Amino acid sequence: MHFHVRGLDGAPAHDIALYAETIRLIRAQSDVLVNPTLGQVSVQGDAVQRTKHISRLVDMGLRPDFVPVDTGSTNIDRFAGATEGFVTQDNVYANSVETLLEFIATFRTLGVRPQFISWPIAFTRLFDALAEMHEGDDVPFLLFELTDHGMLGGHPGTACGLLAHQDFLPRRAVEWSVCNKIGNLTAPAAIAIEMGGHVSIGLGDYLYPELGQPTNADLIYHVAGLAKAMGRPVATPSQTSELLKLPVIQDL
Repeated sequence: MHFHVRGLDGAPAHDIALYAETIRLIRAQSDVLVNPTLGQVSVQGDAVQRTKHISRLVDMGLRPDFVPVDTGSTNIDRFAGATEGFVTQDNVYANSVETLLEFIATFRTLGVRPQFISWPIAFTRLFDALAEMHEGDDVPFLLFELTDHGMLGGHPGTACGLLAHQDFLPRRAVEWSVCNKIGNLTAPAAIAIEMGGHVSIGLGDYLYPELGQPTNADLIYHVAGLAKAMGRPVATPSQTSELLKLPVIQDL
């Protein structure tokens, strides 16, 4: 379960107490794996600044199962069409190689697994370089982040957008998944299921009007049904932990 916390007014927030409360509530009711954000463009600064909430969560006995590490830099301003233009014009998501190496070193010390995120092919190639340097894990986990509805920083949320990454997938053991930021993931999800990949689906900033504005749970059942129909059984959280060789959470 990947999440961003928000304040009472709905605005993006980065309060440690909100992260802690969210993880406690999830783990009190479910054994799903937990994957909080590093803040994307809402948190600025060096690697220490951008990871201090993860360090605090570990100190509080609320160690996440994953943290996202985006392996490159891209523009994430949203294009609203020829008439309206760009909603913003200065949202650059910056992740230097120096910062990425600091992220990885920090999370290794904390015992938290990075989930590497690739937007365009350049991110996939940088991920491969990190893996070649042995900066990944025995079984690294890579998420292809497709983008739609005016988000131009990643490949489009189509089968072609996902398949374009495959020629550059590292020739080593890797588990990979796919998501679509602000768009319908159904077609790429079917490709991922067929090719032995995984699916990371949720409402995020897209309400899936094609499916009648479902809940997150509805989307999970949607993909689970697709996977079962294609002969791919759905892994439990414990099976996922074993597949990815995750450290055992013993903090709670």
